[in-house]
Amino acid sequence: MDVVENAEQSRFELSLDGGTALVAYRRDGERLVLIHTEVPAELSGQGVGSKLAKSVFELLRASKRKAVVRCEFLNGWIAKHPEYNDVVDG
Repeated sequence: MDVVENAEQSRFELSLDGGTALVAYRRDGERLVLIHTEVPAELSGQGVGSKLAKSVFELLRASKRKAVVRCEFLNGWIAKHPEYNDVVDG
């Protein structure tokens, strides 16, 4: 259950039985603008979105990149996890 960056498709992906959860982004200079989170309906309510969010912010931190969060789900998640505020820019 590892999240990987698919730079060709401008998204982070988590492949699971039942589909692929993803966070789509667009580049803004050195920053990534996180614009959409999607979890397959059959996996909804199982914590997949939270696992995906945590992994995305961990990957961004490890690569010393910043994120601008424009996704409603991720905005709500980051509000509950201020330990990742160092990754958020704007």
